[in-house]
Amino acid sequence: MNQEELKERCKVLALRVMSLIDHLPKSVQGRVVADQIMRSASSVAAKTRAACRARSKAEFVAKLSIVVEEADETVLWLELIQDGKLLPENRVGNLLEEANEITAIMVASRKTDSS
Repeated sequence: MNQEELKERCKVLALRVMSLIDHLPKSVQGRVVADQIMRSASSVAAKTRAACRARSKAEFVAKLSIVVEEADETVLWLELIQDGKLLPENRVGNLLEEANEITAIMVASRKTDSS
């Protein structure tokens, strides 16, 4: 997967999260989770773009480390939505799978580029 495909995949993740949060309950839990997952998922997309513009290998690895943290945080919020039964599993499952895949890709990329 090239950088453009990865940037697009991360942007689509953020867009899918934007759509998902519209369906969360308007309870305290729903609002808190919506705010947090929107921040982490949009950060994955933004920081991936920043990493792709890195001026050095060290800067790339550092920025990618932030992407890994944000992607993993997005996974956590999706798990909380699913496990807390804020939305049915069929609304969350595919998005959770995609967030896990993006996290794994970023971890592998960081390992490859830091060696």
